[in-house]
Amino acid sequence: MMGGNNESGKSPMIIHLEQTDSTNSHLRRMLSEEKLPEGSVLWADFQCSGRGQVGNTWESEAGKNLTFSLVIYPTSVLANHQFLLSQIAALSIKETLDAYVEDISVKWPNDIYWKDRKICGMLIENDLIGKYIGCSIIGIGLNVNQRVFRGGAPNPVSLGQIKNADFDCEEILSRFLEIFYSRYMQLLQGEEESIQSDYCYSLYRKEGCFPYHDDFGNFNATILRIEPDGHLILELPNGEQRRYAFKEVEFVLE
Repeated sequence: MMGGNNESGKSPMIIHLEQTDSTNSHLRRMLSEEKLPEGSVLWADFQCSGRGQVGNTWESEAGKNLTFSLVIYPTSVLANHQFLLSQIAALSIKETLDAYVEDISVKWPNDIYWKDRKICGMLIENDLIGKYIGCSIIGIGLNVNQRVFRGGAPNPVSLGQIKNADFDCEEILSRFLEIFYSRYMQLLQGEEESIQSDYCYSLYRKEGCFPYHDDFGNFNATILRIEPDGHLILELPNGEQRRYAFKEVEFVLE
């Protein structure tokens, strides 16, 4: 099914656990013992130590949300093109949610938003082999049926809150995997420009001037472009352009 580096030709495995510390960490431990078929997924009903970007934690009520990690072996993808993996993962979540609700967008670099509220986050960990990516673990936390959020996140929302209904997490996972495998094949076939174009079209605040914050303080700016390596280019009203790597600028939520 997959087209990266799945020498065994085996179909991806779906491994379901009631609880683990972190699906990314658990999957990495499994990979240290054996190479799983490409596209395999570890899905847990609850993470007691769920991780987000740069040491952040991920709040998720047991059995209510979709928390999982996926492994691929994109050995033909250059290390300096690894942002493409972030783009296809974000697009796959957005396109999955598009089947259930409107107003879904991708907040740079790879958070998923419904209007001005965060519905999904991800943590992607890449292992390099020389100048290429040998292995990528893509961890995703999607708020599905949780109704109350008690953590410190400023703007969480779930699909259940938006639609006032409960959803089948396994069905959502299946839909996501179908879309992701298709997007991954698109990447392996060299359709980078199409991926980048779709990503830019799906961006949160892709049009208009909005508030941001960096080390120098608050300012208003427009998203000018996303560079292939993932840097965000903002343009201020006076024409000044600023270039940011991940975590160097914050979106100020109104």
